[in-house]
Amino acid sequence: MSTPAPQTHGSGHEDPNQFALLRQRRFAPFFWTQFSGAANDNLFKFAFTVMVTYQINVAWLQPAMAGLVIGALFILPFLLFSATSGQLADKYDKKVLIRFVKRLEMAIMALAAWGFFSHNVPVLLGCTFLMGLHSTLFGPVKFAYLPQVLNERELTGGNGMVEMGTFVAILVGNILGGLLISMPEVGAQYVAWGCLALACAGLVAAWQLPPTPASDPQLAINWNPVTETWRNLKLAHQGIAVFRSLLGISWMWFVGAVFLGNFPSFAKEVLHGDEQVATLLLVVFSVGIAIGSLLCEMLSRRMVEIGLVPLGALGMTVFAIDLYLACSALPAHAGAALGLAAFVQAPGHARVLVDLGLLALSAGLYSVPMYALIQLRAQPTHRARIIAANNILNALFMVAASVIAGLLLKSGFSIPELFGLLGLANALVGLYIFLLVPEYLLRFVAFVLSHTVYRLKLQGTDRIPTEGAALLICNHVSFIDAMLLMAVSPRPVRFVMDHRIFATPVLGWMFRLAKAIPIAPQKEDPATYERAFAAASQVLREGDLLAIFPEGGITRDGQLQPFKG
Repeated sequence: MSTPAPQTHGSGHEDPNQFALLRQRRFAPFFWTQFSGAANDNLFKFAFTVMVTYQINVAWLQPAMAGLVIGALFILPFLLFSATSGQLADKYDKKVLIRFVKRLEMAIMALAAWGFFSHNVPVLLGCTFLMGLHSTLFGPVKFAYLPQVLNERELTGGNGMVEMGTFVAILVGNILGGLLISMPEVGAQYVAWGCLALACAGLVAAWQLPPTPASDPQLAINWNPVTETWRNLKLAHQGIAVFRSLLGISWMWFVGAVFLGNFPSFAKEVLHGDEQVATLLLVVFSVGIAIGSLLCEMLSRRMVEIGLVPLGALGMTVFAIDLYLACSALPAHAGAALGLAAFVQAPGHARVLVDLGLLALSAGLYSVPMYALIQLRAQPTHRARIIAANNILNALFMVAASVIAGLLLKSGFSIPELFGLLGLANALVGLYIFLLVPEYLLRFVAFVLSHTVYRLKLQGTDRIPTEGAALLICNHVSFIDAMLLMAVSPRPVRFVMDHRIFATPVLGWMFRLAKAIPIAPQKEDPATYERAFAAASQVLREGDLLAIFPEGGITRDGQLQPFKG
């Protein structure tokens, strides 16, 4: 049978890898716009936090509370305005919106520069809220832009690049903020100029973006954030795999918030290191996520491979628990805080750094395919509003992470015990998500099989349409053909399967999870026969992929045999 041509975007040729996107106008200006914005957020926030913690005395803002207040003000706009920003991103050209957001950033940074020069804390707190608003407006545009300019085989690589760039930008921003603000007498002024320079760089990059037409130009904006937030969450819940993926990503941000929020205390109280050690932990964590994000494209054969998600979840659990065990085995320390060189040479610390790096790498493997799945499966007309729902959930989970971690630490838990408990909780959350959405678990099994026991050579994967109903007609080489087809298809496949194979021990459980459709000869079991045809018709009516093995048995020569009735 014939299949529709796959949807394509951008260039008409296959790039060798995701880094080639940095040479293309459809991606490079967007990447650097995103990078400069993330770096600016963190340069501003970290420098401001250091300034009010160490350099100036503010009677109404205690140093111990400064980081919490600044973080809360930055997160607040995500809760208030994500729903509105999702509507704007669906209604208007994303290039126009991104340019507006970058001009807004320039204005905010001009005001922040005056605040840094004059050490005006209320003005800088106001700018913190406004920078949170800037990021809130940019978030839905960012993730709705990618599926408009990248094709399905580029989506995982593009998301990996963005995720890598984001965490490198966070790292660069924090390091720059710490270095600039620590300069005697002129630190605040240097921070002001640095923030203005990054805002200017982002505006220049945004001006190179290609046009990206509105997804739903007739959309009527609902300016009520409460009702629109609720409507966004209900909209996201209509696609159950998408909604559960939103919850999975939000859980990853929960885990990340606990680790990132406790690095300074972890470095000081558990590892007995100085400020440089805390920075080293941030570097290891950021580099780990960047590497994991970039690995996704290579491991996924340039597809949206959600089989990586259970692998990442497993890694997060294993290395979080081992981090707890590594900390428990550290020798006692007395005396001055360790500098960077002494810390690296001390026994047991290498294991801590390896655990932290591999945990972060696993988080990259976990999150990138989920982002790509959401972009691929969400309806284009309201894709940005789905991303807005994701931002709302992320913010709620991050606030919950801060509150829960604080309560556990106050109740007597140590930081290593908190990390170990988080590893156990991650295992339970992962199991819950994967049982609710078996596609993740099935793709993981297929991914493992196709990367260990079997060597696959792929040709013509572009023949599988990226959307709409299609019938896949396959020759039958082995009893695990269905698993291997699941491993290489970018979309879920429902299989019509002989009822005897469906009842096979162990494999039958997997086939039931995959919602395979058992069929029997009409003379043998007319009820099963009729149910199979009704179910197969329903799959196609819903616009999904249906696969059949029409030979009626395993082929003896590898070629397609005559079709059976």
